[in-house]
Amino acid sequence: MPESTAKTVNCARKCHLFPNMEAILKNALHTNTLVPTGYHGGGCINDGEGYKTDQGVVFVKSNNKSEARRMFEGEYAGLKAIKDTNTIQVPNPIVVVDNPKGGAALALQFVDIKGLSKYKQLGEQLAALHLHNIELVKHGNPGYVGKEEGPLPVEKFGFHTTTCCGYIPMENEWCDNWIDFFTRQRLDMQLRMIETEYGDREARELWVELQHKIPKFFEGIEITPSLLHGDLWSGNAGDANKIPIVFDPAAFYGHHEYDLAIMGMFGGFGRATLDAYHKAIPKANGFSDRHQLYQLFHYLNHWNHFGQGYRVESINIMKTLLKV
Repeated sequence: MPESTAKTVNCARKCHLFPNMEAILKNALHTNTLVPTGYHGGGCINDGEGYKTDQGVVFVKSNNKSEARRMFEGEYAGLKAIKDTNTIQVPNPIVVVDNPKGGAALALQFVDIKGLSKYKQLGEQLAALHLHNIELVKHGNPGYVGKEEGPLPVEKFGFHTTTCCGYIPMENEWCDNWIDFFTRQRLDMQLRMIETEYGDREARELWVELQHKIPKFFEGIEITPSLLHGDLWSGNAGDANKIPIVFDPAAFYGHHEYDLAIMGMFGGFGRATLDAYHKAIPKANGFSDRHQLYQLFHYLNHWNHFGQGYRVESINIMKTLLKV
């Protein structure tokens, strides 16, 4: 999620390893050398810093909250799943380690990421990612018959572990039906959090109406699970080694259109990306309404992260969808 869009959150923090983490990281990375490169990254949720090791440069993300291991394990699993499709470049995840005093860290391959310029190629590769499991479900994987390893089709919606969009954990319990999965494990979960934190009566009443209308937005289409990045705003994409790269996923298997929602909320991708994407995966009937429905999740998620500055957009989308 776009940490830089936080409205009133101060993100200026000094990046550094937690006390006692140097020895733990050296052991986990099998290195005698762990020297800061001077590169700092991160945002409102995690700190990040580059380090030289015996095997090359790594990027270490750290967080001192008790839920950090769960968050980083989800990111690790998402990066690995995307990497294993061989469709789009991601940083290689290396290891998650605990801080004995609380929190955790994730070590990744260091990649020199530039601003996104390969817009068309990103659209093509994102479509390839989304089609990867669809093709496996459709055709199977005869190349791996009789072998113990290899990609297997995923025929349900969800993921094998918790992933986080921002710092909020996403429920990824496997589900046979996309409408049920998205309604319960994405929208309803966010609105329950808003009810707990804000007791917003208007949001509650709109949601009571909207949840019964959601199946209408999916009439006439068939949905096969696609592996999704899950949080593909422009700050989570760029160029590296002259090709596109994506990172910081909140991965799960879902409807391919879901990934396009946040891409349209904060800009940065250019028309060429979506044109190339839709050349490979044409828009289905009802796309525009579902696009708003998927954007609703992200506005609600921002409301839960950053406060009522995102309330108006959330309420307006629910009202608009109820008029369809």
